[in-house]
Amino acid sequence: MSGAYFDQFKIVSLVAFTNSSMMMVLAVAVALLLFKGAKLIPNRWQSIMESIYSHLHSVVKDNLGPGGLKYFPFVISLFLFIVFLNVLGLFPYVFTPTVHIVVTLGLSWSIVIGVTLAGLWKFKWNFLSILMPDGAPLGLAPLLVLIETVSYISRAISLGVRLAANLSAGHLLFAILAGFGFSMLTSSGLISLFPLLIMVFITLLEMAVAVIQAYVFCLLTTIYLADTVVLH
Repeated sequence: MSGAYFDQFKIVSLVAFTNSSMMMVLAVAVALLLFKGAKLIPNRWQSIMESIYSHLHSVVKDNLGPGGLKYFPFVISLFLFIVFLNVLGLFPYVFTPTVHIVVTLGLSWSIVIGVTLAGLWKFKWNFLSILMPDGAPLGLAPLLVLIETVSYISRAISLGVRLAANLSAGHLLFAILAGFGFSMLTSSGLISLFPLLIMVFITLLEMAVAVIQAYVFCLLTTIYLADTVVLH
């Protein structure tokens, strides 16, 4: 039985894709279809999208300033990509690429490497001054540079591991409680509200986690991008 819980994390080869790559293409296609045909008088979905757009715009502006708004298209695209992958993964028999640490670490390492290259492009070798805190004694420079380097690299690891770990734990909990609720329904012989309430609650919880983890990922990305705008 425990092996069946982990079947949802298996990568399966299809005709020209794996189930992971197919879901990534599907998430992009769904996002493009939902953004198609903006109206002057917005409907409910368009109102939600405009609220997300406005909130993320303010987040980028508050953390990066007006000069950092050039990164806004990247941040909102990243948020929509991750949130659609997370939410679509809650449907039955659908694979969630963001539960695989290879995918999330690929995203996080790409972001950190991109931030580093952008910082070096703008500030040249002065960008490396972020590895030495202001006002620190010169004698402690080797130790502080080592600590800050490890801290800087750990950004990529923590950013990817956080997303994969939270979603993996949520999907396992969802599968275990679903099996528990189904066993209660079949054993009692009657339609009980308790297992149904459990499934409704865990479904709402997983939807909230899917959105929150995508938001946290993009918020941290925005904070990391601040090093390419103003040298701290």
